[in-house]
Amino acid sequence: EPKKLINIAIIFLLFSCTMTKENPETWSEEQLTNWYNKAEWRQAWPVLPDESLNKKEFAIQYFKNKDRWNKAFSFLNSTNLDTIKPGSYELIGKDVYVAVSEYTTKNDEDARFEAHRIYADIQYVARGQEKIGIIPLEKTETLTPYDQEKDITFLAANGGTNKMATPAGFFVFFPADAHRPGIKVDTNEPVKKIVVKVRIN
Repeated sequence: EPKKLINIAIIFLLFSCTMTKENPETWSEEQLTNWYNKAEWRQAWPVLPDESLNKKEFAIQYFKNKDRWNKAFSFLNSTNLDTIKPGSYELIGKDVYVAVSEYTTKNDEDARFEAHRIYADIQYVARGQEKIGIIPLEKTETLTPYDQEKDITFLAANGGTNKMATPAGFFVFFPADAHRPGIKVDTNEPVKKIVVKVRIN
């Protein structure tokens, strides 16, 4: 009997740990940091996330749609991003798809903040460099109404942070993250951008 009780206790503990592990909303800061730094979610992709990534929000969204995020990062790890042609590529239908584009970076005054509601963005500059402006959505004003078909709204804001985007790092933007990509660093230069769209709503 005692052995049976011990086995039941072990099963219960394992179950509790699993439940805690898979529900980031209940995690401590230490649990969150450990999971994030372990970086199994990157699917062996060696590129590092920018420090602007909202770790808590990312963990919550990751465990809600693990298959989608794993597919997204597996694609980034297993694809030659330097040679992939511009265009749209479906990974899991419309739930996860990739937009590959080549463009010339803009002057600061020509770049607008944008935000999405249905998809999260993984943004990666595969070639070249640009600045990306980041500001919380709550600190912006609407320029153009939300377009549900394109899942985008354009915004105006004062302030925010400009971050360098190069092939050394990637960004993840959620609906609360207004972002202004494609800004020139020193001169207007050609850039190749990979954006993986992960449906979260």
